[in-house]
Amino acid sequence: MNPLAPALLAASAAIVLLLGLVHLLYTFRGPELRPRDAGLQARMEEASPVLTQETTMWKCWVGFNASHSMGAILFGVIYGWFALVQGPFLFQSWFLLCVGLAFLGGYVVLGRLYWFSIPFRGIVASTVLYVSAWVVAWT
Repeated sequence: MNPLAPALLAASAAIVLLLGLVHLLYTFRGPELRPRDAGLQARMEEASPVLTQETTMWKCWVGFNASHSMGAILFGVIYGWFALVQGPFLFQSWFLLCVGLAFLGGYVVLGRLYWFSIPFRGIVASTVLYVSAWVVAWT
């Protein structure tokens, strides 16, 4: 295996880790993930989803953002660790490689449909690095 492959995959994981950490920070600190319309947040704090009255739309919003961040952080930590510490194992596991690619591919689709340009470009860059790692590993 080419030693560049784990470095490319670690770089891919680092991008997702950074995006996840920044997103988690923005979820709980600062105005970045709050609505520009303060009245909307107030309405979200009062309204419950049809599914249950045990929570509010605002709590759902915060929880979804936090759990989304945690998923990105988990991907970044696990795939970064595998790439740097267990590279040969990772590149021999088609299961792990395909799961990682499916994760990134799902984020690319979500990013294209629902996100703004900075996280979308970040996840595309991460995916390009991830696929590049595969190509380098097998050439």
